[in-house]
Amino acid sequence: MDIPPLAGKIAVLSLGALPLSFALNYVSLLSYPLGVVLMSTLILGLLSLAIYSLSRSDIYYDPLYAVFAVFAFTSVVDLLIALQEDGYMAGFMAFYTKEGEPYLRTAHGVFICYWDGIVHYLLYLAMTGAIRKRKSYRNFGLYWLGSFIMSILVFLPGNILGKYSSEIRPTFFLTIPFLLVPCWAGLRVFNQTQVPTCCTPNMVEEDQRKGLLRRPVDLALIIYLIFAAFFTLFRGLVVLDCPMDACFVYIYQYEPYLRDPVTYPKVQAQFSHMGASMHLRTPFTYRVPEDAWASFFVCNLLYALGPHLLAFRCLWRPAFFLRPPPGPPAHHEKQH
Repeated sequence: MDIPPLAGKIAVLSLGALPLSFALNYVSLLSYPLGVVLMSTLILGLLSLAIYSLSRSDIYYDPLYAVFAVFAFTSVVDLLIALQEDGYMAGFMAFYTKEGEPYLRTAHGVFICYWDGIVHYLLYLAMTGAIRKRKSYRNFGLYWLGSFIMSILVFLPGNILGKYSSEIRPTFFLTIPFLLVPCWAGLRVFNQTQVPTCCTPNMVEEDQRKGLLRRPVDLALIIYLIFAAFFTLFRGLVVLDCPMDACFVYIYQYEPYLRDPVTYPKVQAQFSHMGASMHLRTPFTYRVPEDAWASFFVCNLLYALGPHLLAFRCLWRPAFFLRPPPGPPAHHEKQH
């Protein structure tokens, strides 16, 4: 799998979020929720026009170029929010977390911002770079789509049911296009043609003839998936107040964060779950005890790493998953 180059033009444009957010932090109009949503809408509109005027040919080639460029800008904003909420910087996005989306100040909100500001940002640069070079980005697009969906599964229930459920502001409705646009983007990514592999028909036929015992990597992955399925089921029972003693011991000694009323969607996004389980903004009774850090990290890191290894295996040796070569044509004797 070729790694596409990063888009330098989009990187420079997205970094404009730094001086812009610093300046907006001192605009008095943004001390009101309605002012925040109007200003946010205006900025996104002007940003879209700027991207269209600077990259018209790329947008004509693939409209998702404009989508990823806008999302790259918002990813930088999310990273600024996370850094400010953790005290690494000040004077940038305080107005937005106060009057726009106060739920971003929660532990899971902060780590969603970190994930969007780092992982999604690099994906946006890689995908826009691929579009500029007229290369395929289907694998990166599928990874981004799955990651984006998992972030939304954490983001929406946490906002509606969590600590700041009574403080939903007009800015919350800006998430509607951020939900609809990825649905359209996902359809376009799925419909892209797959990159041709270098596997010959003989390689495909040979790999598909091998039994499971002759494919040790696949065997290890199957064993992992079985354990991961049981682990998922077990944590689901814990969240649903499982009465078994094992559930009680696990939830109080290893993952007290699971007692959070809106925890189950958060558990599905491992990065947010692991970070929020130890973050200072999480109530002390929900944090992972220090003596359980090692087991907590090992279990959850393996739980998150396994699907990545499975995806890597499918890309590394794809012959087993390809369509088998057509057999020889059948010969029929002529009947007289």
